[in-house]
Formats: sequence, C-alpha cells, structure tokens
Amino acid sequence: MGFPEIRPRRLRTTPAMRRLVSETRLHPAELILPMFVKEGLTEPRPIASMPGVVQHSRESLRKAAAEAVEAGVGGIMLFGIPLAKDPTGSGGIDPGGILNVAVRDVVSEVGSSTVVMSDLCLDEFTSHGHCGVLAADGSVDNDATLDAYAQMAVAQAAAGVHVVGPSGMMDGQVGVVRRALDEAGYADVAILAYAVKYASAFFGPFRDAVESSLEGDRRTYQQDPANLRESLREVELDVAEGADMVMVKPALPYLDVVSAVRQRVDVPVAAYQVSGEYAMVEAAAANGWLDRDRVMLETLHSIKRAGASMILTYWAVDAARRLH
Repeated sequence: MGFPEIRPRRLRTTPAMRRLVSETRLHPAELILPMFVKEGLTEPRPIASMPGVVQHSRESLRKAAAEAVEAGVGGIMLFGIPLAKDPTGSGGIDPGGILNVAVRDVVSEVGSSTVVMSDLCLDEFTSHGHCGVLAADGSVDNDATLDAYAQMAVAQAAAGVHVVGPSGMMDGQVGVVRRALDEAGYADVAILAYAVKYASAFFGPFRDAVESSLEGDRRTYQQDPANLRESLREVELDVAEGADMVMVKPALPYLDVVSAVRQRVDVPVAAYQVSGEYAMVEAAAANGWLDRDRVMLETLHSIKRAGASMILTYWAVDAARRLH
C-alpha cells in the first residue's frame, strides 16, 4: 500500500483492549461531592438551576453522605445556608451555626470512611454576600477578614472537620488559617486552598444554591479570567504558607491552568467542576442534544487528563457508580 503497516487502530479494537491501554484512569476515590445544607429545612429542596441537586435538611444530608460513602466517593465538601445573615457573617463562626452543625452531623454519620471538608468563607453568611468583612468605603477589608477566617477555621475544626477549604481569595488566608489551627491544637486538620479561583460567570447556579445576597461583584479579590501567570504566583504563595492541597476553580474553561499548576507544584491538585459546567450539560441533555452520561464521564476524564489529582463535581455519586 506504499506505507508501513503501523496501525494504531489495533489498540482500539475491543473494549478490553481500550481498557488495557487507557492512559487516564478515573477512580471514585478521586471524586469529591459538594453538598448544600439549609438551616430549618425538614426535607430536601430542589435547586431549579441545578437539576438533581438539592438543598439538604440535616437528616437528608446524613443519608446522602452515607450514600456517597457507599458509592465510594472520596470526599464531601459542605456548604451551609443560614436562615439569618449579618454584615460580618457571624453564623459561620458560631459553633451552633448550620455549617458547623452539619460538619458534626456528617462526621458522626460517616466518621473517617470519607474525607469531610468544609467551605471556609463568609459569603453564605454575610448580608451583603461578599466573602469578607466590609470597610467603611464598601470594599472588602482583607486583614479584618483574615481574623474572621481564623475563627471560622477553629470552629470547623472543633466540629470535627478533616479538611478546611479557604475559598475567599484573601491575601495571606492560608498562612493565617494554618497558624490558627496549629495554635488551637488542630495540626492534623488539612487545608485545601482555593489558590486559583476566577471571577467566573460559571458560578451563577451556585449562587442560587446558597441563596447569595451578593451586591456588586468579586473582581477585586477573585482572579481575572484572562490571567495565567498571576494564578501560578497565587499557587506558589499558598503552598509557601502551608497549603496541603491546592484547587483550580472552575475546571473545564481552565484546563490549561490545571495543567500548568500540576507542573508547578508537588502537592495534590484539585479542580472544581462548578455549577455552571454541570447545569450546561444537564440542560443540553434534557433537550436531547447530548448524551448526558457519556458527556459526564468525558468531562471528568478531561479534567483528570489535564493533571487534577481530585475533582469536585456534583456528579460524584452518579459517576462513581458508573465507574464501578
């Protein structure tokens, strides 16, 4: 035929052959399930913009956490939605606040069978919806916010959390949280730093999920979607301050960033497949435009292939069952 008999298709002939030579393997233990719990609910409440995702009651949260563990999911990330908010987000620090109560509930239910994580940010608890305490001019006061994060970290650790996830993008947040945990006797609590968090339009459905009160935007502290070098600098700073793991958020629009971060650091790298990514696929599948299950796994494999060690995804349980 005029060319060597080199036929790559030989390695694609059967499902068994394709499994044997697969370069990227996705395991349920690498998936983390974000979960929302709302104070005062007696039953789960669907989130309209995120089909299949709910705001949990405390009881349904416990059951769903057990189901996630049974499916083999590696971790759970908790977000709390309080009934009342105030300018300083005091509900996030209150030991009786919904997030700290939920941490205790889930740890009591599943113990060390999975890794229990909690969002360490004030935005769900502030009446203005920003991730920190406001200064007199309406800007977010970085250093005053760090004081609140330190208290919040200790409260979550006291509730039994295994990993805290500082997500507010305040300068110095990882170092302050690490010192606070160590000084309070919680040296074993790990930090998953939201080191690269872009000011993304893909967060829209999440803000429905947490009933955000945001006024304005978060562009003064979340990162510019046009930038990569800035993100790598943020990652290096967080690792230097004591981050045990780092995260890129969102995932799919920033696979190049995931790859660059993986090459830059030697700690585990997480990527958050955010609400907008999830909602787009679910909406297209509902209209018959996409094969939901194939696209779900294809997107997760793409994130893993880019270099993520773990993936936060609302499909964690569904994907874990299909991977089994």
